[in-house]
Amino acid sequence: MQKIKIVLPAYNEEESLPELLKEIDFFYSHCGLNLEVIVVNDGSKDNTAGVVNNFPGKVPVRLLDFKENGGLGKVIKDGLFEAVKDLEDTDVVVTLDADNSQNPNLIKRMVSQIHEGSELVIASRYREGSRILGLTRFRKFTSFMAGSIFMVFVGIEGVKDYTCGFRAYKASLLKRGIEKYGDKLIEERGFGCMIEILLKLNTLKPVINEVPMILRYDLKQGDSKMNVSKTIKQTLNILKEYLFGNRFK
Repeated sequence: MQKIKIVLPAYNEEESLPELLKEIDFFYSHCGLNLEVIVVNDGSKDNTAGVVNNFPGKVPVRLLDFKENGGLGKVIKDGLFEAVKDLEDTDVVVTLDADNSQNPNLIKRMVSQIHEGSELVIASRYREGSRILGLTRFRKFTSFMAGSIFMVFVGIEGVKDYTCGFRAYKASLLKRGIEKYGDKLIEERGFGCMIEILLKLNTLKPVINEVPMILRYDLKQGDSKMNVSKTIKQTLNILKEYLFGNRFK
């Protein structure tokens, strides 16, 4: 049976993570999919690790625990590398934010897209039927502008949302990416890592599609971990390297 591994990068998510794990557990009991959850703890100072270790649900959940904070890019890379190492080419790896702002029920539709020939499926905030709830106008604007800039200067077919972390990757695509780039598949430490891995995997000419998502930022507990000004700088640096450097060849 096809395996689907869900990678959750988590930093100080003891408030949001229990509800998300409950939702994934409920989804697991009804979806008919062979799921495993890998929570990558990025040096949390709260009880994130305890939440994972004591989760009473039926869905298999395991902890990849780091004592030092390495940033989103490192935990995404470590989580993807850990997830894919024992998967068959037809299996799937899903990345999902741990703050409960993204609905795990969408995974079934994303996996269906993989079955239909996609190699990467992005849960998009910019498709018909998408909505964004609870996000400030400034954050909406900066996210939209980042996507618009990359649509103009990069223009990956089928992609409008370049930064969302809710994605489904066919295992064979990740393996090809690791074979080509090795440990440099993700070098960015911050939120720019989602653009970076998309641009690098796109050099392999995969089939990429999007599904509409309702982003429920109003359900998020605690403050955002994103440093907006730093993320904007990272994004512009990535674009500069894409246009004028050799990093994304």
